[in-house]
Amino acid sequence: MSHGDAGEGAGIGFATARGRNWPTLRQFTVFLENRVGQLLEVVRRFEGSRVRIVALSINDSGECAFVRFLLSHPEQGREILERAGLAIIESDLLGVELPDDQQPLLRICTALLQAEVNIIQAYPIMVRPRGQPAVALMVDNTEMGMETLAAKGFSMITEGDLDEIE
Repeated sequence: MSHGDAGEGAGIGFATARGRNWPTLRQFTVFLENRVGQLLEVVRRFEGSRVRIVALSINDSGECAFVRFLLSHPEQGREILERAGLAIIESDLLGVELPDDQQPLLRICTALLQAEVNIIQAYPIMVRPRGQPAVALMVDNTEMGMETLAAKGFSMITEGDLDEIE
């Protein structure tokens, strides 16, 4: 079997080398005390770097807030957050381009449901990496979700797509 054979390396590639074209996006969750200016303080830390926040979700839980980011340059972004002394949780999300359809979310949800993959979190990606709107999804089975969406012809957003945005 030749090295470039599609059947052979598909699963292995995902498990070994996480590069720019890795098919999932890294989400960083930070915990902030609920006081004025906390979010601004974190967002400001990216100033002067090439790191851009490309998606953001905030969940308030009274005493603290969980802020979730997708960043254009995750490695550099993680360093900046760590230097700020923030507790970070890193998770894999799927970035999916919305198909040109009357009900694009319905199509995505239906495809995942058929594969018995549940969506845990969802929020829009604020940039359009390939000119199309896109959504970030956390699912309960990342690999199955990824394979299902790819098999159904959905276009996935990679970290490489995010860092090319001007």
